[in-house]
This record gives sequence, C-alpha cells and structure tokens, in this order.
Amino acid sequence: MGQLEKVRVDKWLWSVRIFKSRTIATDACKSGKVKIDDTTVKASQTIQRGDILEVRKDGFLFQYKVVGLIEKRVGAPIAQTCYEDLTPEEELNKYKDWFVGKTGVEQREKGAGRPTKRERRDIEDFKRKRF
Repeated sequence: MGQLEKVRVDKWLWSVRIFKSRTIATDACKSGKVKIDDTTVKASQTIQRGDILEVRKDGFLFQYKVVGLIEKRVGAPIAQTCYEDLTPEEELNKYKDWFVGKTGVEQREKGAGRPTKRERRDIEDFKRKRF
C-alpha cells in the first residue's frame, strides 16, 4: 500500500474487489448505490481513511470502513486489509442465505441442447423471483 491521501471512490471499490470492474463500480455510483455518511456520491468523489461507505449491491446493503487506500487492483488477501466490513449481521445472513447453492453447475437433460432465447429468459425470470 502506498502513502495515498485520497482516491476516487470508483477506483477504490474496484481495487478492493467489491465490484468486478471499474465500469460496474462507476455505474453503481452514478445510480446512487454508493453513499458516504448518508450522502450519495459521484464516481469521481475522493475518499480517505476512516470514511464509511454504504454500498447497495444485488439488493443487499453492505457497509465498509476505509482502512487503506489503493488505486490498483490487488489480490483478495491484500484487498481485505484495505477495508473493515461493518455490514450488520442480519444483512450478512440474508446475503449468505441468498448465496447458498449458487456455486454448483446447472444441469440440463442430455440431448436437450442449449436453451432457446425464450427458455433462457424464463430461467432468468425464475431465478430473479426465487432469489
């Protein structure tokens, strides 16, 4: 970690692996899903150590305290040292319940082939309603 004083919020969210890409982090800021001290922030807003971020992602509200500032994407073990997770326990439990069973590979009947566009949309609608 360098001796940075301030970093753009979208860069930091991407660097510490809260979002998969910087574009997704920027879009989250633009759509009001990222707040600092209950104030919606733009992607270009700078953050500093000690700031508390509220991030709405996949319908869940996560809270992070900025401990270290980085601009470049790093490995997960290093990234985890740059923030403190302050997410309330009930929100974490809600997220874990939602996430259970999502790691397995989905199966189709042998010989059924790839889903058609209509079938794929039905599958996505089903997943959205269920989870």
